[in-house]
Amino acid sequence: MELRQIQYFVAVAQEMHFTRAARRMHIVQSALSASVKALEEELGCKLLIRSTRNVRLTPAGVVFYEKAREALQTLQQARSDLADVQGLRRGALTIGTVQTLPAFLDLPSLLAAFHSAHPLIEVRLRQGNRTHFLEQLKLGELDLAILPVFGPEPGVASEIVVNEKMVLVCAPGHPLSSLSQVGLDQLGEETFVEFQPGWGTRSLVDNAFGAAGLVRRIGFEVSELGTQIGLVIRGLAVALVPERVAREAPAGLKTVQLAGPPIFWQMAVAYLASSNGGADALSGPATAFLELMHNNRVDVPSGP
Repeated sequence: MELRQIQYFVAVAQEMHFTRAARRMHIVQSALSASVKALEEELGCKLLIRSTRNVRLTPAGVVFYEKAREALQTLQQARSDLADVQGLRRGALTIGTVQTLPAFLDLPSLLAAFHSAHPLIEVRLRQGNRTHFLEQLKLGELDLAILPVFGPEPGVASEIVVNEKMVLVCAPGHPLSSLSQVGLDQLGEETFVEFQPGWGTRSLVDNAFGAAGLVRRIGFEVSELGTQIGLVIRGLAVALVPERVAREAPAGLKTVQLAGPPIFWQMAVAYLASSNGGADALSGPATAFLELMHNNRVDVPSGP
């Protein structure tokens, strides 16, 4: 059965008159009568008793009318709720993010700006490992995920929000600190402080050394940037970090450019793709947050 058929039947049941119901629904009487008759045939029972002057509900019609009226009210409420969500008058936004976001992607400030603009939207933030976020997006548990760039993933679209060149950082007085650039092949004897496997820039750096056929020594594994930089400054290890992280680190940290093709650390905001691969499937709150990210994006070096 069609929604229009139910609407026509409810109008007749409330007006108890085909002509008045047709006028109310802005339809010719013959079309309304044909629609109600088709509905009765589909249900396999009479809903109305027709006479030359008025219309009465059959016992079956009384039962169907109550359920049909409730269904139309539910649908109307759903439309109202949807309008509130799309109009950012209500709803929720759930964002997943890796724990090691760079300082130049200021998520707390973005969240504060979003809350200020849309105070009725409930914002939820989840931090964790990127390996879980793509699945959570597909399950509808996340609206957006901010994570290191990943390979093609069916049903998921993404936009790059960070594209930063990697550099070597070391302590003052370290033998490498006086160099203007260094190749990966010169780092085989160095001790690295690195993120845990699957966290931060770890996979990117592992892949770079692996592609060059090189092995490095990892002496420390950490889960946050502050500890990584602290160990480097104290001369306990070296590290490869995004260039902006090196520039904004405490005074005294030495930065050395990498020789050869640059290594870029990229982060993306990911979301469920629509049928055309775009962002059409995003909710109103997610669309608004994505637009906020576009408007507040920090200029970063582009790739080659």
